[in-house]
Amino acid sequence: MEIRYLGFDQRQNSRVYRFDVRTDGRLTKQVSVTADIAVFRNHSVGIQEGPSLSGNKLTADLERGWEGEHELTAADLRAYVDAKALAGAKRASARKAPRSRPGVQAETQQKSPPWRNFGI
Repeated sequence: MEIRYLGFDQRQNSRVYRFDVRTDGRLTKQVSVTADIAVFRNHSVGIQEGPSLSGNKLTADLERGWEGEHELTAADLRAYVDAKALAGAKRASARKAPRSRPGVQAETQQKSPPWRNFGI
């Protein structure tokens, strides 16, 4: 299955993201995912994330066999925000603390060499 983003239409306070869904290289149908603009604002998610979030939602719906209307909900955006925060926390914890050089005392490492303070 291949999903291709076509664009969006603005309908009052919603965006309707349009996609082509292809199976075995043939166009099977055009599908749309609706998203309320207020949901993006309420979860502090940029509207530019809409196409990728809608594509992910559509992919998940189609894999489940969902044939009804597709809508990007507050729960979808909350899950996205939570996953993004978790990934940021993992990256932060993966950063290593600065290592000290073996055999050099801590006070020696803190002092600048004399040539760096030249002219002060």
